[in-house]
Amino acid sequence: MKLSDPKVKKAKPEAKPYKLADGGGMYLEVMPNGSKYWRLKYRFGGKEKKLALGVYPAVTLAHARIRRDDARKLLANGIDPSEIKQAQKKQNKIAIENSFEAIAREWHTLNTPRWTANHAYDVLHSLEKEVFPAFGDAPISSIDAPTVLDAIRKIEGRKALDVAGRVLQRVRVVFAYAIASGRARHNPAAEIMGALAPRPKKKHYPAIKPHEMPTLLHALADYWERDKASTLARIATRLLSLTFVRTGELRGARWNEFDFEKMLWTIPAERMKAREPHTVPLSRQALAALNEIHPLTGHGALLFPSRSGEGKAMSDNTINMVLKRSGYAGKMCGHGFRSVASTYLNELGTIRPDIIEAQLAHADKNAVRAAYNRADYMEYRKAMMQFWADTLDKMQQGGKLPKWVEYEPRTEGYRASQIIALRA
Repeated sequence: MKLSDPKVKKAKPEAKPYKLADGGGMYLEVMPNGSKYWRLKYRFGGKEKKLALGVYPAVTLAHARIRRDDARKLLANGIDPSEIKQAQKKQNKIAIENSFEAIAREWHTLNTPRWTANHAYDVLHSLEKEVFPAFGDAPISSIDAPTVLDAIRKIEGRKALDVAGRVLQRVRVVFAYAIASGRARHNPAAEIMGALAPRPKKKHYPAIKPHEMPTLLHALADYWERDKASTLARIATRLLSLTFVRTGELRGARWNEFDFEKMLWTIPAERMKAREPHTVPLSRQALAALNEIHPLTGHGALLFPSRSGEGKAMSDNTINMVLKRSGYAGKMCGHGFRSVASTYLNELGTIRPDIIEAQLAHADKNAVRAAYNRADYMEYRKAMMQFWADTLDKMQQGGKLPKWVEYEPRTEGYRASQIIALRA
């Protein structure tokens, strides 16, 4: 007697598993825990075998019968349905392992050690947001150019042309990695490179000229006095102007990176753009700023923790918002302090440009020279950074700006004569 939907639904569990036959070798096995499994009993090659047809109620009685009939057609043609099912499982497993998302995550993990934490996050986040929902679960060898183009067009539709270009570049590199590792044969992302809307020209970070710096410093002082803004935001802006490191390097600064006795800040390689550790000499003014906030955040790891906590650093927009509220929206940003310092120090005409470049942590393509610079320029950079800090103070006070030739090496602690000599 064949089963019916009501009978299947009303089948109650018992102490031991039991079977309800439906005909053609198919039956419903009811387990003590209440689970119900569709099975097909058949013979192949002289042996009795079983085939799982699904779990009720996800697979209904009608669907189970269709699967039974399909299996019997295979048997009639001398094919074992269990072997077909195992082959399908294997193919599905391969498809999952070779999906675009799986290979992209593998590629990301492989490259993360050579990226900064922020860049690694940005790369993966962009793929998770823009690409994986579109074709992340598809086998990478099955993805064609129109599929990739459709995903990129959606980004362009938001007018995010720069994002579209970066995402396509990352997709292209993932396909290249898949080809190199033998899991794809062509790169559809490379085929559509010419189909993108023109990307906007890259804008430089806004920065004022050195002669405008005194006015900015006065505007910042007025802002602190007027708005009584966060001490951390004030000190962060002050330290950025004194050290002219990159904004991200300052925001992620940790107390264990500072040597107060030697007046040095060593930023580890994983937080540097060039993936090389960078040592920043600290002026007396920078040390004073650090001492001011140490009672506030010295108990934790980060100099500038986020207000939200959770071990996160201050927002990357904090310093730019300070500058905006000081009247410099579109004219100056946190990164602009690097430009101001570099321009001013280069225009002095008394400091070798490569000393300034070493302080800016610009990568030197000559490895031997780069190693020499790091080892030999530290004393000169210490002098330069103290000179820069004193110059900022003079700008703030409105007094005559200092010049290298006005300093005696021993009395002021500047190695001025040596730095001038290096200029030749």
